[in-house]
Amino acid sequence: MRKKIVAGNWKMNKTAAEAIALANEVAQLVKAQVSADVQVIMAPPSLFISEVNKAVAGISNLAVSAQNCHEKSSGAYTGEISANMLATSGISYVILGHSERRQYFAESNAQLAAKVDAALAAGLTPIFCCGESLGLREGGEFLAYVAQQLTESLFHLSAEDFAKIVIAYEPIWAIGTGLTASSDQAQEMHAYLRGHL
Repeated sequence: MRKKIVAGNWKMNKTAAEAIALANEVAQLVKAQVSADVQVIMAPPSLFISEVNKAVAGISNLAVSAQNCHEKSSGAYTGEISANMLATSGISYVILGHSERRQYFAESNAQLAAKVDAALAAGLTPIFCCGESLGLREGGEFLAYVAQQLTESLFHLSAEDFAKIVIAYEPIWAIGTGLTASSDQAQEMHAYLRGHL
């Protein structure tokens, strides 16, 4: 049975005080209103991971994720954070392949494959994002495009490691555009991806 996951990516938002307040509010809501079979994940900016992690301590179905990691374990990569560093902060998840990282930082499928490997080696669960633009959807190329993202980034993994990945379908064309993916569109993609995998 597939696990139910609700994840919120805070992106580059919140001050330290706001992050702690939001984490405490989410923690209270999860304790009071979310069933134990639903995993809730918050992805604050990396600067606030430690404090947010303290706010969720002891809530088994509430976890903290990083928004990204570097594929190398250490080195002269100013401003970057390795998967090993994140793992020592006590988190369980890391978002990889987000459309904004692909767009603004030109992250390739090959680079994402290396990031997935680094995350798994550090004991983190990658939340691997995949999705298509409006042009690809309207051109009818969207299924093959998303399949290629998965194939090039994840198909080198063993079955054991592949089972540790969370795949998050993210219809890029529906983010901040006023357009909404219908349940039929989401189901079409999910069914296709399950078949492809």
